[in-house]
Amino acid sequence: MKTKRLRSDITREGLDRTPHRAFMRATGLDDEDIAKPMVGIVSMRGDLSPCNMTHAPQVEAARMGVASAGGTPREFSTISVSDGIGMNHEGMKFSLVSRELIADSIEAVVHGHAHDGLVAFGGCDKTLPGAMMGLVRCNVPGVFVYGGSALPGRFEGRDITVLDAYEAVGAAQTGKMTEEKVMMLERACKPTIGACAGQFTANTMAMVAEALGLTVPNSAMVPGVYSERLDIARRAGQIVMKLIENGGPLPRDIVTRKALENACALVAATGGSTNAALHIPAIANEAGIAFDVDDVAAVFARTPLIGDLRPGGKYVAKDVYDIGGVSVLIRELIRSGHIDGSCVTVTGRTLAEEHGAAPEPDEKVVRRADQPILVDGGLAVLKGNLAPSGALLKVAGLAKRVHEGPARVFDGEDACAEAVSQRRYAEGDVLIIRYEGPAGGPGMREMLGVTALIYGQQMGEKVALLTDGRFSGATRGICVGHIAPEAAAGGPLALVRDGDRIRIDGDARTLELLVDDAELARRRAAWQPPPPNHKAGLLSKYARTVGQADTGAVTHAGGAQWPEPAAPSV
Repeated sequence: MKTKRLRSDITREGLDRTPHRAFMRATGLDDEDIAKPMVGIVSMRGDLSPCNMTHAPQVEAARMGVASAGGTPREFSTISVSDGIGMNHEGMKFSLVSRELIADSIEAVVHGHAHDGLVAFGGCDKTLPGAMMGLVRCNVPGVFVYGGSALPGRFEGRDITVLDAYEAVGAAQTGKMTEEKVMMLERACKPTIGACAGQFTANTMAMVAEALGLTVPNSAMVPGVYSERLDIARRAGQIVMKLIENGGPLPRDIVTRKALENACALVAATGGSTNAALHIPAIANEAGIAFDVDDVAAVFARTPLIGDLRPGGKYVAKDVYDIGGVSVLIRELIRSGHIDGSCVTVTGRTLAEEHGAAPEPDEKVVRRADQPILVDGGLAVLKGNLAPSGALLKVAGLAKRVHEGPARVFDGEDACAEAVSQRRYAEGDVLIIRYEGPAGGPGMREMLGVTALIYGQQMGEKVALLTDGRFSGATRGICVGHIAPEAAAGGPLALVRDGDRIRIDGDARTLELLVDDAELARRRAAWQPPPPNHKAGLLSKYARTVGQADTGAVTHAGGAQWPEPAAPSV
């Protein structure tokens, strides 16, 4: 006889719940199924992008895991927007917005149906943080599962990823590569389903889930096409049932300040995506923890870069898997004191307990922390009069960290992309793309198309690019993004004019507009905010509610501001 009270009891117990049970029976459930814990399983399964096409078989495995442990799986789906297909046009404005829609939709279903637990899948850039945000917001027993990365392609005797396809376009424009070779590379760079193979945003956020303790331990780097992923998904379903039985630990028990710092350390140690500095504060916000870019910066500055991963390095996710997985990195960072191994995970065990038996670093893909690639991590947060609230620069792989040059100002990505494609810029320039921030775009577009063109044109570190928009995790070069406050909010980026000298110093962590204060004051007095780009629809609503990049570009006040959903009375 069942004695433990469940959240879902409110949907099925008593005479007045007769119609509720009728709806459940119509889905194929019997008395025994209806009486069990109801566990939501959310994914983005479908064929919009290869990143999420790994979900279908894994969802079935998660269902088996829940059922085998005594629960009733309740599958539902949410949206995804592919950055790869949305890049370089208006569609990219819907990418970051989709993160909020995913979290919102998970909240609506889990609370609307009073689910007892949740298995949340993610596969591409915004689906991972969106799913984690939904998990933490709902704060029911839950596990996050990454769908897994694609295998790298092979071309002319080397491993390649989709980044090579982006950069090949620029190479073709300069005659370095023929269009025939570009077409061959296009067909070779992504040979399987799964997320992009490098340490771009998807794999970065999969590692964040590991460091936070929200996922099945050492699962992040298992390729999406490996059968091992079915066992991981099945385990996730079983873990959720154990969490329900034990009453936790719940997501907000797991996502603590120390856990967030652990996540930042793992990003820095692997030269991960700058977008992590947007998503980690957003996850913190769901837990009611004030955690902004300054908190991220403090961890980045004290963490060594030990993972030689693309785009700044040589290796991809499968290479990490082959040497023992993300556990190799976590164990080494615990040993060196850069990660707190006492933080709890969804298994109820600590990070140290879960990853303590991992192999030693292989000294190629992953180095020892006392023999790092860089002593201060692969990412830097810059501040100065051009970015009072911070900006982000990926320093992993950079041959130089200092650049000073004249500004070339573009009001929007499209104008800059056209100029770059026509090679209307010069060595030493600092290209400015503004009014692409969270509210100004709106949607904070990624600029991989532009940065990859620059690299393909062999101008990689000969120019710099600054934006209040975002960069893809695949971006490389002297590219400073997430500048806050954004231009549309009256940030200093709005005051820059063609020819102004700008200095970027990755060593000193500074970003300066070399114009005197009196002149800037005159410009500010004359500045007028531009009219909104969208006056109706989703982007209009988003622009009215979204915050700045330094606090995660979130659209609500945070997890400390709402009460827990009412539990059924005993």
